Amino acid sequence: MNGSDWFLLGAPWDCSGTGRGEARAPAALRDAGLADLVDLDLGDAATVITSTDRDRTTGVRALPETVAAAHALSAALWTGVRDHPGRRPLVLGGDCSLLLGVFAGARAAVGELGLWLLDGHPDYLDAPSSDTGETADLELAILLGDGPPELTRATPMLAARNAALLGHRTTSLDPASAAEVARLPDDLFTIDSPALLADPRGAGERAAAWAAVPMWLHLDVDVLDPSVLPAVTYPQGGGPDLDQLAAVLAPLLASPRLIGVSVADFRPDLDPDHRYAKRLVSLLSGQPKIEVTHSG
Repeated sequence: MNGSDWFLLGAPWDCSGTGRGEARAPAALRDAGLADLVDLDLGDAATVITSTDRDRTTGVRALPETVAAAHALSAALWTGVRDHPGRRPLVLGGDCSLLLGVFAGARAAVGELGLWLLDGHPDYLDAPSSDTGETADLELAILLGDGPPELTRATPMLAARNAALLGHRTTSLDPASAAEVARLPDDLFTIDSPALLADPRGAGERAAAWAAVPMWLHLDVDVLDPSVLPAVTYPQGGGPDLDQLAAVLAPLLASPRLIGVSVADFRPDLDPDHRYAKRLVSLLSGQPKIEVTHSG
């Protein structure tokens, strides 16, 4: 596969509204060479959030701007798919809230869609009990219909039977994190971090073989151990290194069911010498589904 199979779209989305760094990631990753992995860049969708207000009814932070950002990304993404047939999107976030935009119009555009979510956290909090109300803490719950109707649109955007969570931490958790893991639906496909670390390639192959519908692959870079990538908002130990994550990703990126990829939660403000941005580009450039035009 080569760069003509993909188009790039930025989603500078920071659901905290504080400008803490995630919104700068699309530009930073482009500058580090990620734009060289594709030959068509559609720029950025209008997903910038500046509000820090928390909705009193739902508990969601920046609720009106979040809804607007989801609509904007959905429109930009599926316009790109329509206008560039034969290409698949590579979306650069921003934080994991971008999945709300990815899935908002997906069912109408491509029918039933599944998700491979590689994340150090389950992202399955409910907004009222969340410390922050940030949608990046609860986007998987929202996608599965567990959240305020302003975001779930009264019906799930994703069926739990078509969702896979890979690399989340399940050991040495604080009580709140353990309670979040316990909330996960029974029919969600999961491979936690200890199982993933025991057999990275096998974990990717199992997830690839499990998929029964067209799939979206989302990489939250905090799935990585902070010893190799600390430039994230919520680092958590016990994750894979770059080689282990590459082994997990390879079967997913090679799957004929893959229709798009997104990368989220990188903090370039915590990467002053750009070393971690370059590590992410190196990680992706080693994958068989994206051709690199330089040595990486």
